[in-house]
Amino acid sequence: MNGFILAIDQGTTSSRAIVFDKDRNVVGVGQKEFTQHYPASGWVEHDPEEIWSGVLATVRQALKKAKCAAGDVAAIGITNQRETIVIWDKETGKPIHNAIVWQDRRTAQMCAKLKKQGLERKFTRKTGLLLDPYFSGTKIAWMLDKVKGARKRAEKGELLAGTIDSFLIWRLTGGKVHATDATNASRTLVYNIEKNAWDEELLRILNIPASLLPEVKDCADDYGATDEKLFGAAIPILGVAGDQQAATIGQACFQPGMMKSTYGTGCFALLNTGSDLVRSKNRLLTTIAYRLDGKTTYALEGSIFIAGAAVQWLRDGLKIVSRADETGPLALKADPAQSVYLVPAFVGLGAPHWDAEARGAIYGITRNTGPAEFAHAALESVAYQTRDLLDAMHKDWKANGADTVLRVDGGMVASDWAMQRLSDILDAPVDRPTILETTALGAAWLAGSRAGVWPGMEEFAKSWSLDRQFNPELDEATRAAKLKGWRDAVRRTLTTSSSSGKA
Repeated sequence: MNGFILAIDQGTTSSRAIVFDKDRNVVGVGQKEFTQHYPASGWVEHDPEEIWSGVLATVRQALKKAKCAAGDVAAIGITNQRETIVIWDKETGKPIHNAIVWQDRRTAQMCAKLKKQGLERKFTRKTGLLLDPYFSGTKIAWMLDKVKGARKRAEKGELLAGTIDSFLIWRLTGGKVHATDATNASRTLVYNIEKNAWDEELLRILNIPASLLPEVKDCADDYGATDEKLFGAAIPILGVAGDQQAATIGQACFQPGMMKSTYGTGCFALLNTGSDLVRSKNRLLTTIAYRLDGKTTYALEGSIFIAGAAVQWLRDGLKIVSRADETGPLALKADPAQSVYLVPAFVGLGAPHWDAEARGAIYGITRNTGPAEFAHAALESVAYQTRDLLDAMHKDWKANGADTVLRVDGGMVASDWAMQRLSDILDAPVDRPTILETTALGAAWLAGSRAGVWPGMEEFAKSWSLDRQFNPELDEATRAAKLKGWRDAVRRTLTTSSSSGKA
């Protein structure tokens, strides 16, 4: 055995497979985009069969590029888009409906009804989450109610449900294992994060049969092995974590007070709070960062729905740029005398506002406003939203103080302009690592350490290396003025039905 580790990174817009060697170097990569389906306004779906075939193709591609056979791979680690849900036939493995994606808002009315019944506090106390369409539980309930015959079949024990990791594990093991890890379970709205168990009361409220749900395991655990027919040899699956938690692990944020933020389609910031289950008073989420050897480490999380997607909007919607990497240089040309704010509530506002009905808005446009100002506003909106999260986290978890160093990853962090502006708005250092494949690296470490071919937590943390640290350069008066303008823009964008009621 050569000690290769294979990471499957199943994301929102593409599936990737990355082969690492025993020294944690990337030696083979496969990637395949897949179709985004929008059957109605605010609805987002994926075809699980397209995801499955794409995962198989990328794994084979990565193995071929790495020039290694399946028998040379010590273990597989899986990381996945969280909250996206699939229900499939227990016998055939065939999905009963397209996967409902985390961005999907179809269950907004269901969530509003549960809130009116006074149930949000109960859900939050048990799960650390808010009643929002973002999470998986109401998606499962919708599918059971709306797909013909689904509820009856579920009650007969004919169906299984799970997040994308569970669906892949089921398929990879030839239907032998129905499992998920604690981080993915913690995003379903029906998992008690204090007791580490599916919650019978919440399942009853949402009318979800417990028989649908997978066994919940540690992040580094035995998830069975792949059917040898798939890749030529059986490969043990030894690590699983939701994408944001995997990135937290890949960034070696193992100590309480360490924070990472991933800038992809959305932005997700996690603050490690150790064994403290911190109940947010500022509408952040309390979630499981990871569970290893039966011990749970918690985190505060802030979820921003639109980050890189704002750049995609500039490219695909407005056609201001032809490539995402053009936005930074374009933003540099913006007129400094203009104060243009983009509040990118394209699918509602996430933390700390949680306004599902809010929609995107632009403020401060004049006759002189053009593409450069739009690019500037789009990139700056990510910094402002991150500042909102950081402020809320500091209020919730006083032990962290104000001296946060943020470790960043994701597609947007390649832009020096965006990272410098992030540091300026946060008034804090921003660390960009040498290895940007942190999500896949986190999944690989879970599997590699479990297989005994990669080092333990302490040595792995020492191997984290800095590419560049960005430090604030903006004067305090300018920063304060910018933040005042941003908060006014958010206040104007929030709907009257907003849960937070304030910016």
